Amino acid sequence: MAWTPPRLDPERSRRRLQILAELAGARAVHRRERPRRARSEELRQLIATRRRVAS
Repeated sequence: MAWTPPRLDPERSRRRLQILAELAGARAVHRRERPRRARSEELRQLIATRRRVAS
């Protein structure tokens, strides 16, 4: 007979699904924010370079 994992109680299963959903939402936000952060970092570097050149 094949091994089957024990069934989780309904409360634990509900909490697990909720945590996984929150994690997925956080990952989606992180993916959306990453390009914005990269762009702002690039702009900061350009401004710093121009200040050095202008001095």
